[in-house]
Amino acid sequence: MKIFAVGMNYMPHIEELDKLQPMSPMSPISPTPVIFTKADSALLKDHKPFFIPDDMGRIDYEGELVVRICRLGKSIPERFAHRYYDAVTVGIDFTARDLQKQAREQGLPWTICKGFDGSACIGEWLTLSSLSTPSSPIGPSSPSSPTPPITFHLDKNGQTVQQGSTADMLFSIDQLIAYISRFFTLKTGDLLFTGTPAGVGPVAIDDHLQGYIGDRLVLDFRCK
Repeated sequence: MKIFAVGMNYMPHIEELDKLQPMSPMSPISPTPVIFTKADSALLKDHKPFFIPDDMGRIDYEGELVVRICRLGKSIPERFAHRYYDAVTVGIDFTARDLQKQAREQGLPWTICKGFDGSACIGEWLTLSSLSTPSSPIGPSSPSSPTPPITFHLDKNGQTVQQGSTADMLFSIDQLIAYISRFFTLKTGDLLFTGTPAGVGPVAIDDHLQGYIGDRLVLDFRCK
């Protein structure tokens, strides 16, 4: 199983990240998706608690829509990408923010700050058939993609802190799958974290995090 993740896929989060970690000039919008990976030991599921590392500085939540790959594929055309995923959930891309700032300043990879153990939290899967027409791609609505966008939100201690929609992604799910499959063979069970909207922030012991797709609770756990 491989865990792929996307950086800077919502414009408000790009602006937010530049305020958290000032760079000069402001980080440009990449003409291609920003892709990174997480180790398989990063996976956290089944509502298990997230144990905050005590030696990595500030740890931020980044709520995201996560896609489950359902078949083998390589160099997938965008028009066929919707055939390669069958379910979605809400996940959290936990980020060691202080370490990420150091990596950005030095032009280094994000491997440690993004891929440490427990940093890829996922909720319960919802099949596409329960959300939309299975044959229709999910993403920004258009004449060729009539499926309504998927909305999701993340609550922290009972208060909504992040809200996102596939309609607001800079790169749609289908575009991401087509791009990633140029370089990596996708396999059944691989995961794709599609990027976080604005509203990221630090976690602390006893924080309660809950993720929703629409009004359906799919993610529910506490920080320890």
